Amino acid sequence: MRIAVSGHRGLPPQTASMIDSAIRAELAGHAPAVTGLSCLADGADQIFARAVLDLGGNVEVVIPAEQYRDGLPEEALREYDALLSQATQVHRLAFVESTSESHMEASRRMLDEADELIAVWDGQPARGYGGTADVVTAAKECGIRVRVIWPDGARRD
Repeated sequence: MRIAVSGHRGLPPQTASMIDSAIRAELAGHAPAVTGLSCLADGADQIFARAVLDLGGNVEVVIPAEQYRDGLPEEALREYDALLSQATQVHRLAFVESTSESHMEASRRMLDEADELIAVWDGQPARGYGGTADVVTAAKECGIRVRVIWPDGARRD
């Protein structure tokens, strides 16, 4: 099973913990025969990738742009580097700048390789092009199953 992730960044600690538990519950039925596809952004992407690895699965990373890491928050870099070092495959897109367009293209690349999408999503419209709502729409247009995770009481910054 190949599962892509898209989800919110800027998650408060309590929400991150709830989402981690929900993702692990969703993945448990597939582990360890699961490959997770992630861009490793802070928030949902890193939570998902860590859960896949902890459950014995593999992670493939899609890096949207050469300067992608530079745009991540300082507190997310250690986990980004750790997860990237454990990836079984890394796909680097040809973009230099980390923009909403490169992020959406990375999401499309993940969807091209995925059997389903886990969307850590509050159900609201995207705050900018390439946000989770856009990825959910793209997945549905491709006929990819979407599982939304947003536990009761979850919130985002």
